[in-house]
Amino acid sequence: MTRIKRGYIAHRRREKIRLFVSSFRGAHSKIIRSIAQQRIRALVSADRDRNRQKRDFRRLWIIRINAVIRENRLSYSYSNFMHNIYKKKLLLNRKILSQIAIFNRNCFSMISNEI
Repeated sequence: MTRIKRGYIAHRRREKIRLFVSSFRGAHSKIIRSIAQQRIRALVSADRDRNRQKRDFRRLWIIRINAVIRENRLSYSYSNFMHNIYKKKLLLNRKILSQIAIFNRNCFSMISNEI
């Protein structure tokens, strides 16, 4: 019986996977079994780290706001500051507040005095 090679559909499928992992090192970009596992692992990591990134940025904004509040020797803690912002109904989220705190301290002190 003669040997039958696989058709072009299997080659196309493998080629698509190879394009995804072309930047991986060693066997992770060469051997099909390893490629499939590494692709799954990469997609899982990407999904997990997107959520982690949101968490990390929120932490960073909170740290920046808290640092500026304590540096200005206001009688606030971060939690009191945020509570007063919500009470006054100022529509400034943590990201905007942290940018104001870094780039325009005078404006931030005006906001804190307003509260």
